[in-house]
Amino acid sequence: MKKKLLMSTLLLSLGSASAANLTVFAAASLTDAFAEIGQAFDAKTGHTTRFQFAGSQALRTQLDHGARADVYASANNAQFDPLVKSGLVTAGQPFLSNRLAVIAPKNNAKVQTLADLSKPGLKLVIADKAVPVGDYTRRMISAIDKSGAYGQDFSGQFLKNVVSEEPNVRQVALKVQLGEADAAVVYSSDVTPALRPNVRVITLPTRFNQSASYPIGTLKDAASPEAAQAFVKFVLSGEGQAILKKWGFLKPQ
Repeated sequence: MKKKLLMSTLLLSLGSASAANLTVFAAASLTDAFAEIGQAFDAKTGHTTRFQFAGSQALRTQLDHGARADVYASANNAQFDPLVKSGLVTAGQPFLSNRLAVIAPKNNAKVQTLADLSKPGLKLVIADKAVPVGDYTRRMISAIDKSGAYGQDFSGQFLKNVVSEEPNVRQVALKVQLGEADAAVVYSSDVTPALRPNVRVITLPTRFNQSASYPIGTLKDAASPEAAQAFVKFVLSGEGQAILKKWGFLKPQ
């Protein structure tokens, strides 16, 4: 009996010693998917994962100024690669891709087509240009301009209608959900089950849409490097990718 008790105590002690407290900095668009991934990962490993969700540019700034984290997942390479170059983050790898979506309030009929976004007097909400989705949005309207499909200055008229530039994509979506905008540009993955009943998705032709590639990597000074690497591996695993797909994300490119 004493031997069994000693063995049980030893196992518990080893389990608690190997369990880690993990901090993951992740783009705001990953909020729902990573929350579910974190629960599944913790259940499998015994680790405790805490998330900091924000615009990728805000997370990069925090890391640049000494914030501590174990894993960083960005919504584009522009907010990831400089951290690799400065030696803060290990070389990452793409773990998903995403596409843009134009949304409008379900009970607001002002915007029916993409062309309507340039009509005078609309209230449009987009992300700030430093935010990955804000950059992709500007690439989208530039592609529309080059095509000439909706006139030569679609982007100029579009930007005149912008009444707010938000610090992350979830804030953009929230403005539409609250009825504070006639339309907005978000990621397709942001049209979640919670948002879908309140919005309409405006058709966005493939030739104007933008592909967003998300990289993930570990911090070089991670407090729990093995757990950090395990989290990245779980995200890339079949189970992790299935959760991302469930939340509307696409395979990495």
